[in-house]
Amino acid sequence: MSLANPKVGFVSLGCPKALVDSERILTQLRVEGYDIVQTYDDADVVVVNTCGFIDSAVTESLDAIGEAIAENGKVIVTGCLGKKPEQIRQAHPDVLSISGPQDYGSVMSAVHAALPPKHDPFINLVPDTGIKLTPKHYAYLKISEGCNHRCSFCIIPSMRGDLVSRPVDQVLREAEKLAMGGVKELLVISQDTSAYGVDVKYAQHEWRGKAYQTRMKALCEGLSELGIWTRLHYVYPYPHVDDIIPLMAETGANGMPKLLPYLDIPFQHASPRVLKLMKRPGAVDKTLERIQRWRGIAPDITIRSTFIVGFPGETEAEFEELLDFLDEAQLDRVGAFAYSPVDGASANALPDPVPEEVKAERLARFMERQAEISAAKLEAKVGTTQRCLVDALDGELAIARSMADAPEIDGLVQIQNGFMAGLKPGEFVDVEIMGSDEHDLFGEVAFDD
Repeated sequence: MSLANPKVGFVSLGCPKALVDSERILTQLRVEGYDIVQTYDDADVVVVNTCGFIDSAVTESLDAIGEAIAENGKVIVTGCLGKKPEQIRQAHPDVLSISGPQDYGSVMSAVHAALPPKHDPFINLVPDTGIKLTPKHYAYLKISEGCNHRCSFCIIPSMRGDLVSRPVDQVLREAEKLAMGGVKELLVISQDTSAYGVDVKYAQHEWRGKAYQTRMKALCEGLSELGIWTRLHYVYPYPHVDDIIPLMAETGANGMPKLLPYLDIPFQHASPRVLKLMKRPGAVDKTLERIQRWRGIAPDITIRSTFIVGFPGETEAEFEELLDFLDEAQLDRVGAFAYSPVDGASANALPDPVPEEVKAERLARFMERQAEISAAKLEAKVGTTQRCLVDALDGELAIARSMADAPEIDGLVQIQNGFMAGLKPGEFVDVEIMGSDEHDLFGEVAFDD
């Protein structure tokens, strides 16, 4: 019998929540003695973790499955698209197994069936932090699964189920372990971070000898004890979000903010009628008031959001309301999408769909308006000093991010003398900002005279 370990190839698609699912599967594979390989030729079997949220993601997932079958032949499918097995089987009848998101047991059973494990506990060692697909200095921290909302454009609850919160002590222990392993930035993710704990009635647990409720504020207070960056994503605009803003204005013993002054809140639109059609909160005036209040408490706060233009029934006047909201809210980071029907979403039945050419035109106008806002906000940072986290080196440059920049979705800080300054990935550095454009900042490390 061969002494080589069985080899698994892995393709991970979709959002950061799917990435965490992939990390958990990869960790279990390594625990059981499987090698993870980078090419189809080297793999004995391939696992594809799919996305199925919008049509383009479905196409990408089906294409990835097809490529894996063509290149390797033995393919196990999991993830969000796995909730539609008939669609996968119709396109690719030869896949070995199909399972939905978070179904780690089914994935491992399928791997065992296709490729029995051969584990030697003396040589197959996995780090305490598990297998990570992100760089060593940052990690996603998933605090819950599923969602209790029923937004008309979204099918996530049908794929991932209702909200299931992880116990707060379990989350804090994982975060502590990551910090001890060298992680400098935690990115808190879920489908609805601000609903954390509502399903378990905010049950109380102990960590480091102190009681914490399973609640967003208590979680943030615990994470603030770790002395690293903590960034919140996918925060639904509930009133109790106000409770965490003071933490963003506080500084820890190491000079770091206790909680990064950064909120990722997908507002989606600004017209009350369109928001009602979306089944989203519609009190736009109150939203603007709260944004101003947050900035009063934590002046450095960065607010990022996403919006949908061209939603069914959206009129030109309602789109103009959205542009007016941008002007007034002055959000720091914004992404936008032209509405695309998602199979199974209730919004598909709404009347008065917006023509594709109108969607495209509105999206272009939206992004042009936001680009002007973003450019002005970044220009205002020229001449300031920003604490940054280095992600990579590129020739003479160090590529970093400020507190205002989440990885993959926001801007960058290009440090012109990064190589000369001896910077390394995962290192914090203060950067003098010397220039900007619509997305990024440019600066240098200040040397003492």
